[in-house]
Amino acid sequence: MTDLGLSIQQYSVFGSIMTIGTMLGAIVSGKAADLIGRRGAMWLLETFFIMGWLAIIFAKGAWWLDFGRLPLGFGIGIHGYVVPVYIAEITPHNIRGGCSAASLLMVSVGVSLMFVIGNVVTWRTLAVIGTIPCLVQVVGLFFIAESPRYLAKIGKERELEATLLRLRGKSADISKEVAEIRDLTEMLQRLSESKFLDLFERKYAHSLIVGVGIMLLVQFGGSSAISYYASSIFESAGCSVGVGTTAMAIIQIPFSILCVFLMDKFGRRPLLMVGAAGTCLGCFLTGLAFLLKDFHQQTELTSIFGLAGILVYIVFFSLCLGGTPWVIVAEIFPINIKGAAGSLVNLSYGFSSWIVSYAFNFLFEWSSAGVFFTFASICFITIIFVAKLLPETKGRTLEEIQASMIHLHQSDTVLR
Repeated sequence: MTDLGLSIQQYSVFGSIMTIGTMLGAIVSGKAADLIGRRGAMWLLETFFIMGWLAIIFAKGAWWLDFGRLPLGFGIGIHGYVVPVYIAEITPHNIRGGCSAASLLMVSVGVSLMFVIGNVVTWRTLAVIGTIPCLVQVVGLFFIAESPRYLAKIGKERELEATLLRLRGKSADISKEVAEIRDLTEMLQRLSESKFLDLFERKYAHSLIVGVGIMLLVQFGGSSAISYYASSIFESAGCSVGVGTTAMAIIQIPFSILCVFLMDKFGRRPLLMVGAAGTCLGCFLTGLAFLLKDFHQQTELTSIFGLAGILVYIVFFSLCLGGTPWVIVAEIFPINIKGAAGSLVNLSYGFSSWIVSYAFNFLFEWSSAGVFFTFASICFITIIFVAKLLPETKGRTLEEIQASMIHLHQSDTVLR
C-alpha cells in the first residue's frame, strides 16, 4: 500500500479498524440471527463483505481503505456467531464438531490463498478476488435450509419437520430429534423471554464464563497480532517476508484439515489444551528470538527461532484453537439466550482483538521479546482455564449439553 503513502500510524489504524467493525457486527449478530433467521443473517454479512471489498477496490486514499475495512469487520462480527451456530444446529451430534471444523477449514484455506496470491498481485486485484466468493455465497444461500432449531423457536412446526427430513434424508426417523428440540425449546421459552439481562442469571453463569473466557484468552494469546502483522514480525526477526508468509499460508491448510478429523475423535477439551500448549511454545520461541536479537546475538539464530516460533504457533492454532472455541460457543448456550449470548461473546472477541491489534505495534516497539513472552504466559493460563472450567461436549446433543451446563452451575452453587 505504499502507493497511497500510508504512514506507520495509518497502517496500524488500517490493521486494527476491522476489529472495530467486528465489535459492531458482534453487537447485532445474535439479534439479527433471531429476527431474520440464520440464513437472513448470512445474507446480511455477505452484503457488508461486498461493500467493504468495493470500497478497497476503488480506494483513493487511506480513509477509503479504513472505510472498506470497517464493513468487512462488521461482516466478520456477524459471521463469527451465526455460521458456527447454524452448523451446530443443522448437523447430527456425532459429526457436529467435524462439520464445524470443516467450515473453519474453508476459512483457513481462503486466508492461505490470499496470503499466497497477495505475494504476486496488487492489493487492488486481491480485493477484486475477495468479492468473488461473497457473490457465490449470496446465490448459494437460496439453496440451503433454515436451522430447524430456529424454526422451532419461532413456532414453525411443519417447516421444522420438513427441514429435518431434508437434512437427514427422507427415510430417516426424526421423531426423537423433533421431540427433543420441541421439549427443550418450550421449556426454555416458558422460563425466559430472552432479554439481554437474562444472560446474567445464575443458571447461565458457567456458560457465560466459558464462552467469554475462552475468546478473551485466545485473543490475548496473540492470534490477531500474529495474523495481522506477520510480515512485520518476520522482517524484524531477519526472516524473508515472502518465505515466512508463504510458509504460514501453506502450513495452515493440512493442519486445519486434520482438525476436521480430530474434533469428534478426541473431543474439544484435549484439542484446546494441546493447542494452548503449542501456541505457548511458539510464542516462547519467538520471544527468545527477539531476546537474542536484543543481546546482539547472531542473526541466523534469531531468524531461525523467529520463523520456527511463528510456524509452531500457526500449526497449533490451525489444528486446535482456530475453530474449536467457536464450536464450543455454538454448543453451550440454550436457544432462548443464544442470540444475546452470541452478541456478548462476539463483542468480547472483537474488543479483545482490537486491543491486541492496535496495541501490538506499540508494545512490539517497547519490547519485542516481552510482548511474545506475555502471549506465552496467557497461552499457559488458557491450559488451566480449559482444564478447570470447560466441559466436554463431544458426542452429545445440543439439548444435553445445555441442560448439563445449567445443572453443573447449580451443583457448583450447592457445593459453595
